[in-house]
Amino acid sequence: MVRKLLIVLAVAALSACSSGGGSGAALPSGPDLMKQSAEAMRKVTSAAFSITTEGKPKVQVRKAEGKLTSRGDAEGTISIEVLGTLQEITFAIVGETVHFKGPTGGFQKMSKQELAQIYDPSLILSPADGIAKLLTTATDPKVEGTEGEDYTVSASLSGEVIGRLVPGVTQGVNGRLWIDRNSQRLSKVSLGLQDGSVIVAVDEYDAPVTITPPAG
Repeated sequence: MVRKLLIVLAVAALSACSSGGGSGAALPSGPDLMKQSAEAMRKVTSAAFSITTEGKPKVQVRKAEGKLTSRGDAEGTISIEVLGTLQEITFAIVGETVHFKGPTGGFQKMSKQELAQIYDPSLILSPADGIAKLLTTATDPKVEGTEGEDYTVSASLSGEVIGRLVPGVTQGVNGRLWIDRNSQRLSKVSLGLQDGSVIVAVDEYDAPVTITPPAG
């Protein structure tokens, strides 16, 4: 009786292993996945984003979050290092005008061209300079596996492109990317830098977003 029970359990275990083999499906090639992801990102109309840092990487933007449209409008907050101190700035980019304010006082204005000399978060969804370009210029991409709903990918990323998304980065970086297995859109990217890391996350794709000039 015991021997028969052991045989049944062994067969059941083998069957479970066999039926679970679907999770070990072949992974896509790195270059193909990056190309598909870049194409998917070019079609995005809006998204929410966040930038966080771990440790003390030598970057100006330490934290940011907000919403973007593919037209270049954006709103949110940025914590940026200015002369050694961290300043939180609230911003709204509407057309070619940037509305911004610090912890005190009301909103002021500058042009988008002036903002670009500091940091322009609206570039994140730019087909020419944003995430899509980051993906197409990545070299030696390797799909390492899956994590939740994402593929995990290691790749060498262009310092020139990253510098537009994360000011202060001037050299190429070995990064890790999470790409949604269904939509092929980027979920997040982690950049290993000297003395720390930067994580850029993107979600709420194509949700309705209306950005208007702030009052006051």
